[in-house]
Amino acid sequence: MSDHDMERKIKPEFQVAPVSSSVKPITYNADLCIGCNRCVQVCQCDILFPAEKKGEHPVVMYPGECYYCGACVMSCPNPGAITMKHPLMNRAKFVPVK
Repeated sequence: MSDHDMERKIKPEFQVAPVSSSVKPITYNADLCIGCNRCVQVCQCDILFPAEKKGEHPVVMYPGECYYCGACVMSCPNPGAITMKHPLMNRAKFVPVK
């Protein structure tokens, strides 16, 4: 087996494309994100993919499949680089009891 064949076995090839969705669960602040990809590594539903260019924020490929667990936000070393926004129907409004 040639070195080229070995390299192909080690590095799997795949193609993905962002899926459009009406929800935007995760947004990145490009000024704060350092492109460390910690959020990609901890994402439980595998919706985040590393950017093509090193140092840029990851890409949210399948936003409709987000669990809203917050693992990406908690793993980020720069506060404010990732913002998670829950859908309106999942937000709770607490009304004070009189």
